[in-house]
Amino acid sequence: MAGKKPSHRAFKVADQIQRDLTQLLARLKDPRLGLVTLQGVEISPDYAHAKVFFSLLTGTPEQTQAALDQAAGFLRNGLFKRLQIHTVPTLHFVFDRSCERAADMNALIAKAVSTRAKED
Repeated sequence: MAGKKPSHRAFKVADQIQRDLTQLLARLKDPRLGLVTLQGVEISPDYAHAKVFFSLLTGTPEQTQAALDQAAGFLRNGLFKRLQIHTVPTLHFVFDRSCERAADMNALIAKAVSTRAKED
């Protein structure tokens, strides 16, 4: 069943997980956590696993990844208390580099525009 599209319910559950995790992350006091933004959640069809994509405004990806992995049990327990589903997924945190790539692309575009303006 590879390539099967997620159901509407799976999208709703993933969205709820993202909202609840955002609130739970605000309660963490780990100094390794920078300013974390949850970019999205992908949930497996059987609800056993969830990839949680995050980006950073401050901090290092490695330290933040370690802190999130260490807090995964606490966060999952918090989800157990909040979600109304039979299986609460195991959380897998993934650093989302799309914001970095977007900033790099913006810098390249700005450089190209300024170079072109100088040539004109």
